[in-house]
Amino acid sequence: MTRSFGAIPAAAGLTRFRLWAPGHSAVMLERQGQAPLPLRREDDEWWSLEAEAPAGTRYRYKLGNGLSVPDPASTAQDGDVDGWSVVTDPAAYEWQHPDWKGTPWPQSVVYELHVGLYGGYKGVIADLPRLAALGVTTLELMPVADFAGLRNWGYDGVLPYAPAETYGTPDELRALVDAAHGHGLSIMLDVVYNHFGPSGNYWGAIAPVFFHQDKANPWGQSIDFTRAPVRDFFIENALYWLTEFRFDGLRLDAVHAIEDDTFLQELSARARQATAGRHIALVLENERNDATLLESDFEAQWNDDVHHCLHVLLTGEEESYYADYSDRPAAHLARALANGFVYQGEESKNLGHARGSQSAHLPPSAFINSLQTHDQVGNRAMGERIAQLAQPEGVRAALLLLLISPQVPMLFMGDEWASERPFLFFTGFTTEELATAVREGRRKEFARFASFNDPERREKIPDPNAPGTFEASRPDPAERLQPRHAAVEAFVGSLLRARKESLAPHLAAATSLGAHALHDTGVRAQWRLGNGAILTVAAQFADAPVACQPGPGEVLAESRPGLAAALAAEGLGGFGAVAWLQQP
Repeated sequence: MTRSFGAIPAAAGLTRFRLWAPGHSAVMLERQGQAPLPLRREDDEWWSLEAEAPAGTRYRYKLGNGLSVPDPASTAQDGDVDGWSVVTDPAAYEWQHPDWKGTPWPQSVVYELHVGLYGGYKGVIADLPRLAALGVTTLELMPVADFAGLRNWGYDGVLPYAPAETYGTPDELRALVDAAHGHGLSIMLDVVYNHFGPSGNYWGAIAPVFFHQDKANPWGQSIDFTRAPVRDFFIENALYWLTEFRFDGLRLDAVHAIEDDTFLQELSARARQATAGRHIALVLENERNDATLLESDFEAQWNDDVHHCLHVLLTGEEESYYADYSDRPAAHLARALANGFVYQGEESKNLGHARGSQSAHLPPSAFINSLQTHDQVGNRAMGERIAQLAQPEGVRAALLLLLISPQVPMLFMGDEWASERPFLFFTGFTTEELATAVREGRRKEFARFASFNDPERREKIPDPNAPGTFEASRPDPAERLQPRHAAVEAFVGSLLRARKESLAPHLAAATSLGAHALHDTGVRAQWRLGNGAILTVAAQFADAPVACQPGPGEVLAESRPGLAAALAAEGLGGFGAVAWLQQP
């Protein structure tokens, strides 16, 4: 792939530099320790130059107004996002598994993780054998695009092409992708194309027209995707991760904040062309629940509807967006298991307008279901996980439903052992003004919740910028080895083995045979798999047993022993789940 932006190594130690800088009278290339060189102006406000700059050269651009800025398409940084950009050579890395083709999407089991909490790219590599043995097929990295400071969730990135300096070098990220492939794991990357973070974004100085001047979204200026260079900047970024780093897919954050749907369709088409012959997955986060994007352009969407239903059933919480699911959570969950979305055009009380479109025609693999995500844990004031909020047996029942149903399941790091470590919202901004604004904004956000009406209670919300907030969020290996947590991990491993051996080869053509609520606290759902087998899953999320018809076939899994045997006489036991499989 030939990129339009950035520093691209050429022959004999030369590098081509190219920048879109409309409205500037001149652009200079500054190389550390060398005299500046002028870039030549091309048509359409582009500037370019081929100059001596081998890999490792530190450089930046000096604009006509005298401001020196990093390359917005920098592929590595020295000195954080305001420092020097670094020339890199993607061809220098020697791939050990160049023939890896990826995992067929319907067979995927996704594991979402934060690289920084693992200690960087090398820390993730160290955990790959365990994750592969557990039964995970696909890692999903939270965003790694460089951000200001040492700590961040990743959604404040400002240099989309530069892997975060604090996690390791670009080649160490390539080594992570390569090692994942060596363990038979696909690996996806979360990317953010709807906004930039609040510190270190220089596009406003380089090209003010990069943004709409009269529009904003919840995170800042709205990006103008009607301009070809803007579209290419992000689409080429997607291709960059898929080709130069060989990621097996991308998860596009909050695409409902991207006003131009043609951009998404163009991105998908160009990604398919660039990766022909490989299994890649393009996944959306989309509050609009737009089923049309899942018909041909994208493999799947995070289905928050399923998470919200399960959370209400397990915890009884009804504030904020949970209010949309609190009236009939079991019936809503049944609809999601059978048809995809809960909201398919109905009005959302939380949003105040209609949401979603018809989705029953889509395959189960178009939906990624989860019990937790970084959002749903980290956006809680205290970062509590579901294991801290719900009955342990209820969590096991939900895990069975999640990991045995044909939709693509996703675990958030620590889910597999029912971790009780918090996952908090954290940042590492270096300016006190921004750190204060984030801390106070966080506390103000929770003032609308009944449990935080008391100002003294709000003061106890962890400071996102404090190093201890980050450290408190690290997964704890010692916790995982405790007997009750080790038992959950063994249970999850058994479910994933059953999924791989009995279900995975036949999930691509799975179709729903319907689902219904069990009383108002449980659900029973059934699917026909591609080989004609019938899969039935029933789960109950309250103390009292409920009447439930057993599924045809043999028991595939139980959340605790004896549930299926007692079904006829006692009903489905409280906080329990069973799966049956009838072979064709």
